Amino acid sequence: MQLRYAFRLYPNAGQRTALARAFGCARVVFNDAVRAREDARKAGQPFPKAGELSTRLITEAKRTTGRSWLGEVSAVVLQQSLRDAEAAYKNFFASLRGTRKGPRTGPPRFKSRKDARQSIRFTANARWNITDNGRLNLPKIGAVKVKWSRTLPSTPTSVTVIKDAAGRYFASFVIDTDPAADATRMPETDRTIGIDLGLTHFAVLSDGTKTDSPRFLRRVEKKLKKAQRELSRTQKGSKNRAKARLKVARAHAKVTDARREFHHQLSTKLICENQGIGVEDLSVAGLARTKLAKSVHDAGWASFISTLEYKAERYGRTLVKIGRFEPTSQTCSTCGVKDGPKPLDVREWTCTACGTVHDRDHNAALNVKTAAGLAVSACGAPVRPGAIPAQREETGSHGLPTEPRAA
Repeated sequence: MQLRYAFRLYPNAGQRTALARAFGCARVVFNDAVRAREDARKAGQPFPKAGELSTRLITEAKRTTGRSWLGEVSAVVLQQSLRDAEAAYKNFFASLRGTRKGPRTGPPRFKSRKDARQSIRFTANARWNITDNGRLNLPKIGAVKVKWSRTLPSTPTSVTVIKDAAGRYFASFVIDTDPAADATRMPETDRTIGIDLGLTHFAVLSDGTKTDSPRFLRRVEKKLKKAQRELSRTQKGSKNRAKARLKVARAHAKVTDARREFHHQLSTKLICENQGIGVEDLSVAGLARTKLAKSVHDAGWASFISTLEYKAERYGRTLVKIGRFEPTSQTCSTCGVKDGPKPLDVREWTCTACGTVHDRDHNAALNVKTAAGLAVSACGAPVRPGAIPAQREETGSHGLPTEPRAA
């Protein structure tokens, strides 16, 4: 399977200028491709092929006066930008036909130089490499300083340079992992658990363990409100507004990074200790339309479940998601009698059939485990994880790369 490993970059002034030039050229080629497709659609003509667009928008455009500056960046960056436009159109048409899972995807839109996120991608034929002193050498950009937080398990197939809304630069490497080698890294265990996700406690396990919700956004809410007020009082287009916008973006980035780190630590702990895990397939989009919207987004349930999914597949564990309409909070985990819905302020209740006093969240976690088929199975017997794309980075050991390319 493929994973992404992200590392912080620290380019100097000249390298930042070169990266900005590469971001701009990639954006222009993408917009030219979208414009060419739209012009063909309006004229009733067939869409131009990717090869035709490459010749017209890159090779021939470099010879013109208006696009001669495209030659100042690596040609691979421009080719990958065309591939992104091609993929965007494929996803759009697949969504129209109903063959693409997930919400409906709209047609590609023009990119703006004011977009919060800018990125370029280098494949192996771009001849980028990791130097002996641990720098990332990129064509027509130079050797950029990298903060290595862990070593790369194998040779990367591509690297994407990203600039986020907070002005930070990252290098995202695509790594092909060995499933057999990953499975040996996990200890042998026959434990199975069910997880009930909530707001007061982020996760309640079927064994009674409770993990409090960190509420990263709620902690810094006052600071964020103050920064947002300062931003709203600045004049549009001024330098002070740019500084205030960066301050707000950095505050949000700290919250996002802290939440992601919490998800990785908790998911890694659960994967290490359990062979089978049952979770509920929550409708986060539906819950986000209620009065609990801010708390739901602050918890980040969807991100946590996605992290659990790819780690379970990578390390040979079993993750079973039960239906969101399963009455886990209404059913007695002792006798199985459905006791009816209860308001959210009821945290404990007594079963009218057997008289058992239940903790609401613990009882729900037990029912999740039972509904997932893990309650009576050893070693996660119902092994039925689907094909799960794993594209999130994970925590690991610190250290500089030990080899020029494989790090």
